[in-house]
Amino acid sequence: MAMFQAFNISASGMTAERFRTDIIAENIANVNTTSTESGGPYRRKIVTFAERPVTPFSQFYSASKNAAIGNGVKVTSVREDTETDFVMEYDPSNPDADENGYVSYPNVNTVTEMTNLIDATRAYEANATAFEATKSMAQTGLSIGQ
Repeated sequence: MAMFQAFNISASGMTAERFRTDIIAENIANVNTTSTESGGPYRRKIVTFAERPVTPFSQFYSASKNAAIGNGVKVTSVREDTETDFVMEYDPSNPDADENGYVSYPNVNTVTEMTNLIDATRAYEANATAFEATKSMAQTGLSIGQ
């Protein structure tokens, strides 16, 4: 039971980090988007994770069919960053310029996003390594009886 739970934990981490990577890529792709469908410049998106609920030990041997829900991580929300201000640049020739000639650019900092991307990639790699180690232990355990 613990072996499959370890697989679930690692897999949930890889899934969450992959989703975080996709959101970071979306932020970088929209670094120069000055007008969106909702009006105004693109707002940076932030992914929030939370721990999956822990399955009580009493449920592991109960008759319930969904008893063995693994722990791990889940994405709880994707919210827009409203705390960081937009970047204002003077460009009166831009069609999105205000009456003073300033254009509001998204609150996306490429350096911050690339740092977050490296962090997400390393976290994904750590989860993949843990998954492979668990798989190797399971294969070794199966070969002991031969």
